[in-house]
Amino acid sequence: MKIAITGLSHHYGNALALNNIELTLQDGFTLLLGPNGAGKSTLFGLLTGLQKIDCGDIRFNGHTLRQARAKIMARVGVVFQQSTLDIDLTVKQNLSYFASLHGITYEEGLSRIDSLLHKLDLSGRLNSKIRHLNGGHRRRVELARSLIHRPSILLLDEPTVGLDVASRQLILSVVKELAEQASVTVLWATHLFDEVQLDDSLVVLSKGSIIAHDKCSNLLTRYQKDNVNELWQHLMALQS
Repeated sequence: MKIAITGLSHHYGNALALNNIELTLQDGFTLLLGPNGAGKSTLFGLLTGLQKIDCGDIRFNGHTLRQARAKIMARVGVVFQQSTLDIDLTVKQNLSYFASLHGITYEEGLSRIDSLLHKLDLSGRLNSKIRHLNGGHRRRVELARSLIHRPSILLLDEPTVGLDVASRQLILSVVKELAEQASVTVLWATHLFDEVQLDDSLVVLSKGSIIAHDKCSNLLTRYQKDNVNELWQHLMALQS
């Protein structure tokens, strides 16, 4: 297994943000669907060690996050909901700096940068400052940065929020191809129904609890629904 989450709960004061999460993720693409406030960002904060675990455990390839965070995060790529790029540096400078943090030589870093920018249709933006890029291009650069050290696990928190359809589709296709061809474990969080495909492994999160987890097509069949929107409405009604 790649990621094993057991008995994970988290509070903000007296407010319960996550309630006894049990989730195991293997290689491949898993989509985490939930509205704003469902607990998605809290889960990502715990998965990356940016927030302290109150109750429960998270293991990556058998190693507990509590005891081996640095070793684990060296093999994890992350795209947060909020941008963390230096807008006064160029695309090349942002990516080269991140590559150096992972001990990648300058020459090897440039080779990887060229490959990633080509795949993300950004080859002509290498020397552009981040502040001069539109939102879609910035998100692609953040994805490239998360992939430059060739992680075995990729965590994406609302990576396409606010983007146009073309940018969303490009980023999603690149990530799915990576999950399939490079045996990467991907957890993609979204609140957008149209990002869910029939063959996706789907985790539905609401009010801090996982209320469904299966292949999307299996869930539609199980609950006799025609689409994700109908499935969502049905699951919400069951929870109320």
